[in-house]
Amino acid sequence: MFNLRWSALALIVLLPLHAQEIDWDKVNSNTVFNLISRQTIDQSSYYSDIIQVGNNNNAELSLNARTSITVKQLGDYNALFFINSFTDKETQTAITAQGSNNIIDITGSNSISDGIQINVKGDNKTVFMRNY
Repeated sequence: MFNLRWSALALIVLLPLHAQEIDWDKVNSNTVFNLISRQTIDQSSYYSDIIQVGNNNNAELSLNARTSITVKQLGDYNALFFINSFTDKETQTAITAQGSNNIIDITGSNSISDGIQINVKGDNKTVFMRNY
């Protein structure tokens, strides 16, 4: 039961919620599904296209409702961490990793990073990007 509660809490944190609309004192494992069903997201305004070919690839995305992202991981043991859920800015991004043991870690979005295309080719490469 402990893991279920933490999983539910993590799910709530990743959803684009407005804190003023939720009584956080009443959030628990019994009420989380009601909160999720109350969320209305215009899915026509964003999309995610993720293709992973290989073994043990990982993509962890925490996106706002206005993010359009394309991810391709071709190879083994590649990892992508993309977080822009703490802003409401519109973002379009394309990320490709070809090779093995590559790590791409991106946090935040701004006008400079909008429309960015990242292509990593080779093995054992690491890209850290922070947009504030």
